[in-house]
Amino acid sequence: MYYVPDGTEICGFYECSECGQRFLSLQMGPTMVCPYCGETVDMEIGPDEEMPVVKETAKLLEIVEGENVEKMDVLLSLAVTGGNYEWI
Repeated sequence: MYYVPDGTEICGFYECSECGQRFLSLQMGPTMVCPYCGETVDMEIGPDEEMPVVKETAKLLEIVEGENVEKMDVLLSLAVTGGNYEWI
């Protein structure tokens, strides 16, 4: 699968409020850092730099379970990979 490993039984379906990307993630919580537009925090700061702020802009839309995980993964990856439509 494209977003989650094969055999995944449960995952979160997220949408980023800043870039609009939709994706699946094994991490589940009400919000998370977007893997597309979110910046990873660099904890090696100098004495004149401020501590970076992590913005969690991706919001959980729904929890996907069972066989729907594979269907959702294929559906979301079609736009990215240009995959085939035979499974529909």
